[in-house]
Amino acid sequence: MRALFLFLLLQFSVCVSAQQLVDATQYTSFWLWAGVKPQPVLAKANEVYILQGQISQQADKTVFIPQGIRVPRLKTPVIWLAYRVETLHWSQAIFRQINQQIIQWKQANNQVYGIQIDFDARTLRLKEYTSFLMTLRQQLPTNIHLSITGLLDWSSNSTPEDLSGLNNVVDEVVIQTYQGKQTIPDYQNYLNKLQRLHLPFKLGLAQNGGWEAPQWLSQHPSFMGYVIFLIND
Repeated sequence: MRALFLFLLLQFSVCVSAQQLVDATQYTSFWLWAGVKPQPVLAKANEVYILQGQISQQADKTVFIPQGIRVPRLKTPVIWLAYRVETLHWSQAIFRQINQQIIQWKQANNQVYGIQIDFDARTLRLKEYTSFLMTLRQQLPTNIHLSITGLLDWSSNSTPEDLSGLNNVVDEVVIQTYQGKQTIPDYQNYLNKLQRLHLPFKLGLAQNGGWEAPQWLSQHPSFMGYVIFLIND
């Protein structure tokens, strides 16, 4: 009985040590969302995704709601302007406002690399979402890259055709492994199915959330690293 207890204790210790909390100081790519205070880790950031607005449906029209920090002068080598999206029915005014923000950030001598669309597209709506992204891409300057966030269940519930449709439309997808501020409890159940993803992808982790990387991940040819969602203490 004592031997069994020691074995179970050892197994528990290995499991706890394997899944570490996400230490933001060990990473260089971050999300800076509305209401989140800048942290010292941003001083060494190579890449920052900065929330700049939300696109919502109000009554019978689509509105652009500015959010996030105003236009500062940043030394970060790569800046993505991020937009929280609740509707795909955009007017031309929305496209113009995003392009105007790109101009404003560049005029302040910031290295704007692209924009990111944060939209919780259900798996069954991936084709519609891809069609929207194609339209958006046509509206952007040719030197601006396009990033999107993705849901973990895309890996298990979508068809290979739906996922491949995103190729040559977006430059990357950042798969979120958290909801709100917490790591999704069963995230590991989805990760192995990401191996069939053949477009550049990153994984979004919540600061101080639990994380254990699968062994295959670092060797996957399409894996481009991590983005950390910063959270106030």
